[in-house]
Amino acid sequence: MSLTNIFSKRNSVLLRELIVTDFKLRYQGSVLGYLWSLLKPLFLFAILYVVFGIYLRLGANVPHFPVYLLLGIVLWSFFTEATTQGLQAIVSRGDLIRKINFPKYIIVISGTVSALINLVLNLMVIGVFMIIGGVQLTSAVVFFPLIILELYVFALALAFFLSAAYVKYRDIGYIWEVLLQALFYATPILYTIGIVDEKSHLAAQVMMLSPIAQAIQDARYVLITQQTQTIYDLMHQAWAIAIPFVIILVCTLVAVFYFRKSSRFFAENV
Repeated sequence: MSLTNIFSKRNSVLLRELIVTDFKLRYQGSVLGYLWSLLKPLFLFAILYVVFGIYLRLGANVPHFPVYLLLGIVLWSFFTEATTQGLQAIVSRGDLIRKINFPKYIIVISGTVSALINLVLNLMVIGVFMIIGGVQLTSAVVFFPLIILELYVFALALAFFLSAAYVKYRDIGYIWEVLLQALFYATPILYTIGIVDEKSHLAAQVMMLSPIAQAIQDARYVLITQQTQTIYDLMHQAWAIAIPFVIILVCTLVAVFYFRKSSRFFAENV
């Protein structure tokens, strides 16, 4: 067996152990344990649906709006969890970094994979809601895994950048918390993009350039209803579809460069 294979096997084992440890620590001392990964988005969905769906009736014209809303909340929760876990990954494993020499990116990946596992569990719950609500799947559903992959890559890229920046600048944690709050309301999760389009077509177009908004709308389109407005519906240009992917590519390149450059000093700063 070559030296490269040995290191690859060792890294795989370490990644698996970190993922298992993350899950154990996250729900340690909790009575319901892993069920909280399912209950949290459901509780949030119930509150938001009562306020925005029943009283404000923001999704009155959207077929299967409860599932439509729940899917948006679940995907947003995944993005939030992946980036937040990634941000704290290096600092929270400071003792391990100082004692063992291994690729630091494994720590960041473990946090995002834990979030991805939670997403898969929540998508199973959405599947149950879809069956109960009578949602009819179309052939477009084959693109859904690709949309999840796109969202994961974007979250992972941000996690790499944030984790490296957080080691040196602890204010990043507070800044990212505020930005997440702003992004939540700037993303068509509680409301439809059509409501924004009625007020300002330009604002709706700008909002849909966000990879998060684009991924959530595309996921709703292929999984729930094809009445969902996508970036192509708003811009009517084929090239516009590529903009969110270009943003993800640029973010990934910048994040990888910054992480590799900063990782040499992690052991000294954590």
